[in-house]
Amino acid sequence: MAEFIKVAELSEIPPGTSKRVEVGGYTIALFNVGGQVYAIDDTCTHEQASLSEGALYGEIVACPRHGARFHVPTGRVLSLPAVRSVATYPVRVEGGAVYVAPAPQLSAAKPHRP
Repeated sequence: MAEFIKVAELSEIPPGTSKRVEVGGYTIALFNVGGQVYAIDDTCTHEQASLSEGALYGEIVACPRHGARFHVPTGRVLSLPAVRSVATYPVRVEGGAVYVAPAPQLSAAKPHRP
């Protein structure tokens, strides 16, 4: 099992916000959804756009470039123009600190079929 790496303080990611971090060579978007922190690949699978800069609607993030939507807890792609899901990363919150495992987990969710 991969070791977890401290990437942020929980206070840096209030509910309904995101933060971009680098972990083990990966660019990751952290999202605080109602007090639960999730980590997914920061780059949209449609084009090079930072998902951490997208609008967060509950558990859904919209890519700021073309509006593709992803389910933050699972990384599942929900709408075009993206057709591939993003990887997720295990997250642990301890003592006000956010830790992420530096190895991605590919989403088990099937991509949306138009």
